[in-house]
Amino acid sequence: MIIAGVGCRKGAAAAEIAAAIAAALTESGLGATSLDLIATAKAKEAEPGIAAAAAALGVHLVLVQAADLAAVDARTVTHSERVRRHMGISSVAEAAALAAGGPSARLLVARIVVGPATCALATTGAKP
Repeated sequence: MIIAGVGCRKGAAAAEIAAAIAAALTESGLGATSLDLIATAKAKEAEPGIAAAAAALGVHLVLVQAADLAAVDARTVTHSERVRRHMGISSVAEAAALAAGGPSARLLVARIVVGPATCALATTGAKP
């Protein structure tokens, strides 16, 4: 299973979110059809760009609770002081991908930034 963890600045458009996901997939050597799930922080629930990007890509969107993000924060590899101040974790994208993937998840692509959006890819090694 391939999970795209997504973070963004307030008001990011679906096209900007999709561009970050596409960049991460390209970096990993995977195509868009490889994506099984998009995950983000529950705090991003009101961001219509994330939900619209998931719908456009035809994948399910999972909203991850703050406690679950915090539980995997030590497994993230990139650290944003801005994100830490606002969200209490190092990387929304990485933590969301890892948390949504469960305990066996591992990062394929660390957080990348494309405009106002970030994306990290994780895999569970299993098919959905």
